[in-house]
Amino acid sequence: MSAHTTHPDVIKRLKRAEGHLKSVVAMLEEGRGCLEIAQQLQAVEKAVGSAKKTLVHDHIDHCLERSVRDGAGGADGTIREFKEITKYL
Repeated sequence: MSAHTTHPDVIKRLKRAEGHLKSVVAMLEEGRGCLEIAQQLQAVEKAVGSAKKTLVHDHIDHCLERSVRDGAGGADGTIREFKEITKYL
């Protein structure tokens, strides 16, 4: 399968989330305030959610579209996969 053009963006978002998560651990270890920690956790959640959304949309736009266009997997299989992947939006 060919490389997805959005994967570098997904990786960037996940690395950002990783950095925020490391900050959260450090903040907890340092005994920082709950408000600050909650804000960092929100940033982690948002970065992961954004990465997931980008990945799912990429799959719909490229993999499923190609499957329909090429007739690979049949209509039933493509629809089933579409329903499965949209659970993650």
